[in-house]
Amino acid sequence: MYMIVGLGNPETRYFKNFHNLGWLTVGDVAESLGTRFKKTKCEAKIALGKDGGNDVVLARPLTYMNESGRAVKGLLSAYHLKPQDLIVIYDDYDLPKGNIRIRKSGGPGTHNGMRSIVSEIGSTDFVRIRIGIKDADIDVPLLDYVLSDVREADYDTYLSACRRAAEAAVRIASGEALDLVIQDYNGNRN
Repeated sequence: MYMIVGLGNPETRYFKNFHNLGWLTVGDVAESLGTRFKKTKCEAKIALGKDGGNDVVLARPLTYMNESGRAVKGLLSAYHLKPQDLIVIYDDYDLPKGNIRIRKSGGPGTHNGMRSIVSEIGSTDFVRIRIGIKDADIDVPLLDYVLSDVREADYDTYLSACRRAAEAAVRIASGEALDLVIQDYNGNRN
């Protein structure tokens, strides 16, 4: 069983923010698996699905970005999962807009949601799928940028990136070799 978590903020005013790309992407995963977010558990909206015979838990933490780790820790415990069963999808300012980067493990970088998860679960040994949001044409403070809405001119770029990130998550959850998925998606904008 895998748990796929999309990071974001729960209020509708944040829906189109860069910081909510993880939330949007896990919605694409739910659609792909034919499930919906109907339940609330451990401070998260959850959906349950199957992929290739494998059970999959999808989660959207309701704790707001900076406290995402509380929900993730609770869900890992509730479903008897280890960090190695976790896939986290989130926005990353260190990657160019629309790029995808998948890693097997690693530190949280500058992302407060990831810092919260690493701190709460005490591990960096989980898959992360990062969606690049850096735009060389925009020069505003990081906090203002991640909480701003995606520009309408960039919708297609980000919708495509979210779809690709969702496809990658589904492939990993189905048991496909992680190295192959990484090879197919890292840095690829097609």
